[in-house]
Amino acid sequence: MIVFAILLFIACAKKESLTTASFKTSSGWGYTIAYKEKVLIKQSVIPVISDTKSFKTEDDALKVADLVKQKLKQNLSPTVTKNELILLKIKL
Repeated sequence: MIVFAILLFIACAKKESLTTASFKTSSGWGYTIAYKEKVLIKQSVIPVISDTKSFKTEDDALKVADLVKQKLKQNLSPTVTKNELILLKIKL
């Protein structure tokens, strides 16, 4: 039983992954993406649009965070396009 617990602990320790979280801004919502508890991306405004405004809802911020996280996992650029925002139905 102890061996199983040790193996489980090692397997979990090696399964380090990216995590996303939302945070409240003065005008809406933003998101962070972290790896090993170190913040890699802190996005407080909607990328790609000319205005500097935050996401209107926490759900919108997390949808974009998940998109960026998937891109990073696939070793792609984390850049978000306006078309991707439209496809995700982000309120601009």
